[in-house]
Amino acid sequence: MSLSTIDIPLDAKAPNRWRTVAGEAWSNPGGGLWGGYAIGLAIKVLQLEPEARGEAVSLTLTYASALPHGMVDVRTRRIRQGGSIGVWEVELLPADHDTVAVHAMVSLARRPSTTPFSFAPMPEAPQPETLPSLVMPEHAVRRYGGIAFDRRAVAGYPPQPGPNARSLAWVRSRQGPLNRMLLGMMTDNSPPRAMYALESVNSTTLSLTTYMLATEQEIAAVGEDFILVEYDGQAGRAGTSDERSSYWSRDGKLLAISHQLAWYRDRPREIPE
Repeated sequence: MSLSTIDIPLDAKAPNRWRTVAGEAWSNPGGGLWGGYAIGLAIKVLQLEPEARGEAVSLTLTYASALPHGMVDVRTRRIRQGGSIGVWEVELLPADHDTVAVHAMVSLARRPSTTPFSFAPMPEAPQPETLPSLVMPEHAVRRYGGIAFDRRAVAGYPPQPGPNARSLAWVRSRQGPLNRMLLGMMTDNSPPRAMYALESVNSTTLSLTTYMLATEQEIAAVGEDFILVEYDGQAGRAGTSDERSSYWSRDGKLLAISHQLAWYRDRPREIPE
């Protein structure tokens, strides 16, 4: 995958109408496009919208159906664009279809200079250089955004049933310096929390909300360095489970947080003949 693919090039077809080509490498092992790709695409298209102002600071995506790789149409709609705050709608569809696969509501903001504060402590972790790169199955390396990120596991990898759903890892871009689009993609790049409770499970994201606290300057300061990501979950029942995650720069700045609701079901274990 080339850097130009990571950049997700978009062609303008008409006002608020765009088209891109999503390569097969952005697909989940099961077929549809990885949810993190949709996050990155929603951020990217609003960076190109002439009337959009500010940085993407909040995104809520609903994954209505699988979006296949190939030609993807993108529709945008301005809900409100003020001087400081904008609210936009982004829809992703298979090319030349009218069935929305992914729906996003995105809040944009111009970032004023304010007095910073923080209550959350960064988790303790060994430095990433002391840890090996996570060994991934071949299908995951070539898909699911695996080619985009290098992960150094601290705790909770590989996923397996245990007393809690917490995992911790250093993650960095394999394709150049971190940017807002790649940071957004990282917020849907973890094993489902149901895998930390059940031996065999199928899972997919229903909805995901990402809050980006980082400014453009803070993201640029990360460059090609690692960020520390902490994942956790609280419960699952009747087919739904939760996940929350936090993203820290090496110098202790909280860059983003994410919450998602996943659908899951028990997968029958294969019994040897």
